[in-house]
Amino acid sequence: MSKLTLQQLESHLWESANILRGSIDSSDYKNYIFGLLFLKRLSDVFIETAKEIEREENDDYGWYDRDEHQFFVPERARWTHIQIQTQDIGNTINKAFEALEEENPSLDGVLANIDFNDKDKLPDKLLMQLVQHFSSIDLSNGNLSEPDMLGRAYEYLIKQFADDAGKKGGEFYTPTKVVELIVNLIKPEEGMRVCDPTVGSGGMLIQSVDFIKSQGGDARNLTLHGQERNLNTWAICKMNLLLHGLSDHRIERGDTIRDPKLLGDDKELLLYDRVIANPPFSLKNWGREEAEADEYGRFRFGIPPKNAGDYGFVQHMVSTLNHEGKAGVVMPHGVLFRGGAEGKIREGLIKEDLVEAIIGLPSNLFYGTGIPACILILNRKKTDNHKGKVFILDGSKEYQEGTNQNILGDKDIERIVQAYDAWEDKDKYCRVVDLKEVEENEYNLNIARYIDTTEEEEEIDVNSVLKDLKQLENERNDIESKMNMYLKELGFDE
Repeated sequence: MSKLTLQQLESHLWESANILRGSIDSSDYKNYIFGLLFLKRLSDVFIETAKEIEREENDDYGWYDRDEHQFFVPERARWTHIQIQTQDIGNTINKAFEALEEENPSLDGVLANIDFNDKDKLPDKLLMQLVQHFSSIDLSNGNLSEPDMLGRAYEYLIKQFADDAGKKGGEFYTPTKVVELIVNLIKPEEGMRVCDPTVGSGGMLIQSVDFIKSQGGDARNLTLHGQERNLNTWAICKMNLLLHGLSDHRIERGDTIRDPKLLGDDKELLLYDRVIANPPFSLKNWGREEAEADEYGRFRFGIPPKNAGDYGFVQHMVSTLNHEGKAGVVMPHGVLFRGGAEGKIREGLIKEDLVEAIIGLPSNLFYGTGIPACILILNRKKTDNHKGKVFILDGSKEYQEGTNQNILGDKDIERIVQAYDAWEDKDKYCRVVDLKEVEENEYNLNIARYIDTTEEEEEIDVNSVLKDLKQLENERNDIESKMNMYLKELGFDE
């Protein structure tokens, strides 16, 4: 019997969204589908493991011994129990989630917030169809054609939902290629501690793992931390990491600015080797009042304005870097040149030589906004040849046109990363700028001030143009003569 392929799984998951279409808002699909996918996966793996133990040991203790399983699935949470229900199916699924959380402390809060017991939105007939649909695929380890397939299918589905949900989708999803670019710029290594303070669905942490694997490193030696304020998105992140086989992580719930939860035993901020994030652009209600009373010393360069929290997130990230730490953060272009409080903060960051690079991105890359963005690379331990300098690159033309938005291609990413690694000037593309020049520009980092992106105008051959003009005039006179002749024949002679 052939194993389940990634393409088959992706198609199956998208079909489950079609079953829900029309019953609930598209931005809510993910909560229900991810919940059922997770439940089916845990149940299938539990039964697979229990049967293996029964076969090998000739004993049934695998069905009740918790130590034999990463996640213990009690009987009322097993798919075989849910599958036979014909009434109150939503309530049965809710109870299955509760039972899983009771048995597995690491799942606390991940599933209980998904409510299937709403018969107006999810009548029994619809849920029976959905359960039957999921019953047709076996998600046990032995039936998957590749090890990380479930995680990859999950990422596919997150992207599809972001496409479907438009602006709402952007709240929890950063385009994969943008994440890939940042990860390739900050280059996490095995043994490091990596944090995303606005973690969303966890894509940045997962791509950090993928990067380490691609370099031949052992991702099991990586510590992954994150914080997310949206409860549903936090749950999706937890499920996403677990489905990727990343069980050793710490993802906290809460507002990173107002209530940072990633603290050590001493109640101080934990410090990281790499920090990576795509905070919400120019967030208005970001927590200025709390920042003014901050007990962690995060805002020593100044308090950002009430209507734009960008530099609140940047300063939080800087505060959580260890003495060799590096950060990559997506920001709107405005942070490069806006004045007032933001100008003062930018000046402080530059004077402390924390800004290593600015990478300008194309417009229309992100869900829900067409404004161009940039990546700031912040480094607490620049190499000697990087000290006192900032690398500025204009990547605004590095993209491929997509249906709904522009896309960074593999070659675009490769060109940007190679230029950053080379740390050399390239005409009309990138420059290594001395901080003295930045100071002369009053700490304005607008890319256009440092890189001339104007196209050279083509030289005009005046004689050739006059010759063409003369030829056009002659052609016009010929046509006019013919027209007058036809008019004369038709009796329109004046």
